[in-house]
Parts: sequence; C-alpha cells; structure tokens
Amino acid sequence: MSINDISFPNIGLTLHNVPKSFSVFGFSIALYGCIIASGILLGLLLASYDRKSRGLKPDPLWDIATYAVIAAIIGARAYYVIFAWNQYKDNLISILYIRQGGLAIYGGVIGAFLTVFIYCHKKKESFLEIADSVALGFPLGQAMGRWGNFFNREAFGGWSDGKLAMRLPIAAVRDSDISAGIRSHIAAGMDYIQVHPTFLYESMWNICLLVFLFLYRKHKKFKGEVLFLYLFFYGLGRFWIEGLRTDQLIAPVLNIPVSQIVALGCIIVSVIAIVYNRMHAKVQK
Repeated sequence: MSINDISFPNIGLTLHNVPKSFSVFGFSIALYGCIIASGILLGLLLASYDRKSRGLKPDPLWDIATYAVIAAIIGARAYYVIFAWNQYKDNLISILYIRQGGLAIYGGVIGAFLTVFIYCHKKKESFLEIADSVALGFPLGQAMGRWGNFFNREAFGGWSDGKLAMRLPIAAVRDSDISAGIRSHIAAGMDYIQVHPTFLYESMWNICLLVFLFLYRKHKKFKGEVLFLYLFFYGLGRFWIEGLRTDQLIAPVLNIPVSQIVALGCIIVSVIAIVYNRMHAKVQK
C-alpha cells in the first residue's frame, strides 16, 4: 500500500492518496480541524432549527455559541491531555498542537454543557429546554467530526477481518496505537495493519441516534428528556465502541478506559433522571 492509501478489502474498496491536509497560499490546513469545525456549525444549525420548529427563539443558542465552542475545544483537549499526560509532560508546548488530533469528545460535551448551564443561570433561561436542542445537535456534529479521525488515521480498533475491516499503512499511524493484538497479525514483509474502523462505527451510531432524537423530540414528556436520551444512547454505544479501540485513555488505579467509566455514568444518571421525571409527571397528572 502507498502511505496515503486507505483500504476496506472485504467490500472491495480502496481509496488512494487520501490527504491529511491541504494547502492555501502555502499554509497547510488540517482536514481534521475543518471537519470538526463543520460538524460544530451543522450541530448549531440543527439545534437552532429545533428551537424555531417548537416556537422558541434560537437567539440564546447563537449568543452562547462562541463561548460554548471555545469551552468544548478546551474541555476536549484538557480531558485528553490529563489522561494521556505521559505524551505531553516532556514537551508541554505540544499540548497546543490540536491540529495533530487528541480531542476527547466527552471533555467537549462537558465543556459545552457547563457553558450552557452558566449562561442559562445568568440569563434566567431554562437550561433543560436549551440543552434539549443542543443535545439534538451533538450527534450530528459527532457523526461528522469522527471523519476527522479517518483522515488522521487514528481512533481505530484492534485487528479485524470483519466486513468493514480497514487497512492502514503502518507508516501512516502512530506506533503507540498499534496494539500487541494487531502486531501479532503483521506477517513478514506486510506494510499495513487491518483493524476495526471504530470511527466509522461511532459515526453510524450517532447518525442512528440523531434520526431517533429528531423523530422523538416533539413527543418528549418533560424538559431535558432529549438530553437524557442522548446521554443514555450515546453512552451505550460509546461503552461498546471504546472497548474495541487501541488508543484508550486509561484511568489510574482502576486500570480501565476512562470513556467507559464516563459512558457508564451517563447511562446510570440518564436512566434515573428519565424514570424519576416520568413518574413525577404521572403523579402530577
């Protein structure tokens, strides 16, 4: 394989010369960043559309958008750096090199929703009402954003020979992402690895989640239900997908992936919130 090729052999698809960046007036622009930015914008547009369709003003979303996006990026980077500290402790300036990847989506979600919460508290707006719309935009942004990992040749799983198995040139990926299981399948003279395309799994999961939430949103039983459904189903999918990945951020002491811990927490909190609010709604009736 050429170093810029990406192949899906079991469906007979090979993509040649897949770039990581493009140049404008001599300045290199990473596709990773462009895709993440596009996902954020599309998510905001969908959240704005949702509020309009329900007779609510979209203004609060745009008022908070800049702050929420900045907080999401800082949160995503901080989350990643904290749990991958050994990669950065000897070269602290590299913490700023986000064009090379290294954004953890849960950190971004925490940063964005914390900003929304602070905004709503100061402006006397309903946090849960606004969060329902934001939660609708998140799976769209995440489904698109995961393709940034595709162009970066990262966020893949262990060895696979499944229908969607993906081949990547060894020289195109980080050595630390090649697990022992993957190495055991690299034969003499083989210049590629064959892995689970977990970025694709998560993108597909988010698209399905988006369709469900979009169809359900006008039938919600209480404020915040779309938010909690998002957290439940995204957590469910992420718990499974994270178990396949080779670039897991491991929690100290517990020695299990941080994202699986957070995913499990989201599932539990969401179930409790949904059950409580539905029971409370029945009592009120």
